[in-house]
Amino acid sequence: MIDVTLLGTAALLPLPDRALTAAALSCAGHTILFDCGEGTQTAARKAHVNILSAGVIALTHCHGDHIFGLPGLLQSMFSMNRTAPLVIVGPQEAQAELAPLVKLAGRLSYEVRLAALPAGGVRLCELQPGWPGEARLSAFRTEHRVASQGYAFTLGRAGRFMPERAQALNVPVKAWSTLQRGASVTVDGRVVTSDEVLGAPRRGLKFVFSGDTAPCAALEEAAREADLFICEATYGENEQAPLAADHGHMTFAQAGALAARAGARRLWLAHYSQMIQEPGEYIENARAFFPDAVCGEDGMAITLRFEEDSLRG
Repeated sequence: MIDVTLLGTAALLPLPDRALTAAALSCAGHTILFDCGEGTQTAARKAHVNILSAGVIALTHCHGDHIFGLPGLLQSMFSMNRTAPLVIVGPQEAQAELAPLVKLAGRLSYEVRLAALPAGGVRLCELQPGWPGEARLSAFRTEHRVASQGYAFTLGRAGRFMPERAQALNVPVKAWSTLQRGASVTVDGRVVTSDEVLGAPRRGLKFVFSGDTAPCAALEEAAREADLFICEATYGENEQAPLAADHGHMTFAQAGALAARAGARRLWLAHYSQMIQEPGEYIENARAFFPDAVCGEDGMAITLRFEEDSLRG
């Protein structure tokens, strides 16, 4: 299972009751922070989310409302005597812009590594030891005024273990757990692989964070069948679509339409312009396309479970 908390929902300017858009995802005791604008630490404390132990910070682009909280967070990690390495990922073109922000944090007690994710993504255990082997983080290009990208986190799930197959291959019971973890065992001089005793892969979990973007094919593809899709919805009125296009953003309706085309299971809107005082006043524009669309709120959280686990409650 994975836990996702929407830390903030504002665009450009932090407001008294609306922090800048950011989200935290936790799985198996590890955390990814998506974007880090001014006040993200405070938003996390209000939401009772520990981002000081985050092993990965995934930045969507180098506009201030998404990155200016980074130096302060790095200093706070230092003040808590952190020693574990930290990986900060972002667009390849933004690496040179991120380096000065890290330098602003001053002396640190841990290593900070700036990286760009490879095409096709990466197993998170390759970035930080301890993540489940099935957990992956991928980036996809988005359409904004600067180099930008969104992120997809996926947690794969192996097929169901077939004990009758293991018995037929004379695998001792004590070795079954090794095969269930995807490793191989040797029985009577023969290597038995997990593929021989597992059924077809089962549906895993997917979380997608759009970052700032106009509607684009890459985002739609990334959000396909997402269990949770947090999508920017900077402008509430349908008539503001030309304004959204000029600034590389979306309207509520555009976010709803894109989520519907992608077949996302849940849609949380975020990144509201300061012109929007009550996001709920515009939610029907999104629901015209995606009936279950929800206006994201600071501190909103959800636990995503594998389908069988959800059915069992």
